[in-house]
Amino acid sequence: MTTPLPPAGEAPADGSPVRIGVLVPLTRPGWVEAGRHLLAGLELGVRDVNDAGGIRGAALEPVVRDTAADPRRAAAAVDELAGMGVAALAGEYHSVVARAAATRADALGLPFLCSSAVLDALTEEPTEWVARLAPAQSHGWRIYADFLLGAGHRRIAVAAETSVYWASGTRILRDHLTARGGTVRELDARALTPAAVCDELVDGRATALLLLVGYPEPAASIVRAVRRDPRLAEVVIGAPAGQPEFSEWAALLGGDGAAIPFLRYLPEHLGPLGERVGTALRERLGRPPSFVAFEGYDTVAVLADALRAHGADRARLARSWPHVDVEGTRGRIRFSRAPGIGVRQWTWAPVQVVERDPGEPERFRILHAG
Repeated sequence: MTTPLPPAGEAPADGSPVRIGVLVPLTRPGWVEAGRHLLAGLELGVRDVNDAGGIRGAALEPVVRDTAADPRRAAAAVDELAGMGVAALAGEYHSVVARAAATRADALGLPFLCSSAVLDALTEEPTEWVARLAPAQSHGWRIYADFLLGAGHRRIAVAAETSVYWASGTRILRDHLTARGGTVRELDARALTPAAVCDELVDGRATALLLLVGYPEPAASIVRAVRRDPRLAEVVIGAPAGQPEFSEWAALLGGDGAAIPFLRYLPEHLGPLGERVGTALRERLGRPPSFVAFEGYDTVAVLADALRAHGADRARLARSWPHVDVEGTRGRIRFSRAPGIGVRQWTWAPVQVVERDPGEPERFRILHAG
């Protein structure tokens, strides 16, 4: 039997916890390290909320489900969590998986605050049920394209696999670059060997190669092939999707994994909250936290604020997105309607183009900010 929902701003009368569903990739083929960072941020946020008195005295309780980068598994998890009576959904890293979760949450009338996925079209039609913290792909990847142009790159090649996410990224890059005098040549990473990719780069006289492919493969193999090809010594390798952010990348590729610019969503300097949370995340993870961990923490901060103000009623929570005004680890979080984006959107999280320092691969250098 489902416990009746409390009036706005009140905790459950029986003292039961306020539950939120958490979607994260924790097993392969999901990006496990990204999932662990996201979950660490979410769990730290829950701990801080409960240490501060919870939701009007009731504990905030996460109910975690592993999506394993599988859209069908994610949709099934949304159904299960909705049936369990969670007040809202949080999380997810992979864009195609988040889209499946958002579509199902919209159909069920379950608020979903997406932490990390960037695909513009999280839902086919505009919805009030879904909000997002991560910047939309069209916003971040245009900033990345501006970085390439500013660095003098006009002949760009993309090694791409087949997926909605990679196709969307290729389209954004092509539209933005060609309008400014650049060219984008698409290479089929499934059909070409890494050696053949190198030959195509030489033939096309590309000055930059962007990896729009899965991790660890074929990304790592392509990086090694390009690094070892003397014909391509001046070619810049880029990874706008952020593969080099995580320690697995550095461990796998060593020095070959440095000097590969990627997008991350952090400010140049964290404020007091961000510094405190960053220290706690480092202790929890045993290594420096990625921006994904901060996204997890900010997700809980937003949901907790909404739950305190509006209670656990799903419709009230969804209606509260336009009224959110929360201090997050990376800046003030407010949601609005961005052109072409069907969900409520933080406009915008800070965006940087960074790379691992070749002389010190554990250190990141900021190359561009938008």
